[in-house]
Amino acid sequence: MNKHYPLFYLAISFLLGALSVLSFAPFNYHFISLLSLSGLFYIWHRLNNARQGFLSGLFFGLGLFGFGISWIYISLNTYGGMPSWLSCLSTFLFCLFCAFFTGLIGWFSLHKKSSFFLIPFIWTFFEWIKGWVFTGFPWLTMGYSQVPSSPLVGFLPIIGIYGLTLILTSIALILSLVLLNKDKRSKLLSVGLVAAVLVSGQLLKNIEWTEPTGKPISISLVQGNIAQDIKWQKETVTQTLQTYQKLIQKTKGQIILLPETALPLLAEYIPETFKKSVLLHASKVQGHVLIGAIERQDAKYFNVVLNLDGNSSQVYRKFHLVPFGEFIPLKFIFQYIYTHYLNMPMNDLSRGSNRQEPMAIENQKIAFNICYEDVFGEEIIQALPSATILANVSNDAWYGRSIAAYQHLQFSQARAIETGRMLIRATNTGATAIIDEHGIVKEILPAFTEGILEGDVQGFKNTTPYVFFGNWPVITLCFIALLGWIMRHSKLLWILKKK
Repeated sequence: MNKHYPLFYLAISFLLGALSVLSFAPFNYHFISLLSLSGLFYIWHRLNNARQGFLSGLFFGLGLFGFGISWIYISLNTYGGMPSWLSCLSTFLFCLFCAFFTGLIGWFSLHKKSSFFLIPFIWTFFEWIKGWVFTGFPWLTMGYSQVPSSPLVGFLPIIGIYGLTLILTSIALILSLVLLNKDKRSKLLSVGLVAAVLVSGQLLKNIEWTEPTGKPISISLVQGNIAQDIKWQKETVTQTLQTYQKLIQKTKGQIILLPETALPLLAEYIPETFKKSVLLHASKVQGHVLIGAIERQDAKYFNVVLNLDGNSSQVYRKFHLVPFGEFIPLKFIFQYIYTHYLNMPMNDLSRGSNRQEPMAIENQKIAFNICYEDVFGEEIIQALPSATILANVSNDAWYGRSIAAYQHLQFSQARAIETGRMLIRATNTGATAIIDEHGIVKEILPAFTEGILEGDVQGFKNTTPYVFFGNWPVITLCFIALLGWIMRHSKLLWILKKK
């Protein structure tokens, strides 16, 4: 091989990773991830060793995450107050950390010739690891690139987002082998297999895994559009309260839902005049006002959604906290940076219980999640099959006018499809939306506008296979495949040494 080829392949790998971002929201060209993965696997087949595979995978990851989550810089610099140089460095290091997993996939895939055919299992397994190590960051997991309109989405209620990654990477591997294979019969069989999978996925979309239960309920999703740089300033608290009070007075729904930490003060300090005014309106429309706030219990603080009527059972406390945003991991290392370089309010919160009962409101049971908790499908299903509706409250204003809010919306769409439940989202600046049980956005408010989204939501009962089994069938399959390969080569190695 020409000595310049590896450098050329690194550049192409980076470009393929960057192009993959177009498969995710808000672009949604789901076929691009299939093409970029096929190109990457083709490159891996042409490379000589595991080290080159690692570098190629690393550069693919840098392209993917460098363009896909560059909005982290906005939260650190624009709203966190971190100097530009440190924000750039921190964002790059985090992207490098995420890309490291893709590099490991490349290394394992070229470690032995036979491991090349295990790429789908290796890729899926490492994406799963990235989804829980250090509390997890499953952002831009490849399966999401197919949500909501790809034929492969038909498999999502059965095997979940990691199963979708497994199928997607398997198809990409087959297509890369088509480019390498000179036998026409093998090429036709491979293309036929890919077509069969795509058709099967499309047909699976017609299956209704869940069915309606109870009467639809009317909802009012309130989008306050409070600028992040003034949200936590004491001088603007009154203005924020007035904004939400004015908006709530215009609502008509049985459920009136406000965003994450809509009121930037402790729940115990919410003015009585605000409560009385809001609850009087709720009584007129026979509704329930659910508000995102910060709750204090003894010396602990929680990010919560609570029913303003004071019902103590109607509280959801956030369980999966954002590292570096809601708690400081490894304080002995990072405390200095937070003290001297960052302005992150509420960065030392406590976790709620990992199992909380859905809120019983009207004739439905609503399972809440806050912020990026809805990226973790295995945690969302813990409230099912009891819950009939899913609800997310978020504040993606931290990421400015970037693509982050639309990526987040795409993850919510995946949760709706996986569970066969409608999902409602109330956000500060967007994307406030109503998503049906097929993951289709029925209604959405324009981003960065103050407004109310009115609509009806139907509850659903029964379960999808994913709700019943979770991620374990797919992850177990990947683990068995990798373990079998390791044991096989360990045995071969032992026999060779003995000879």
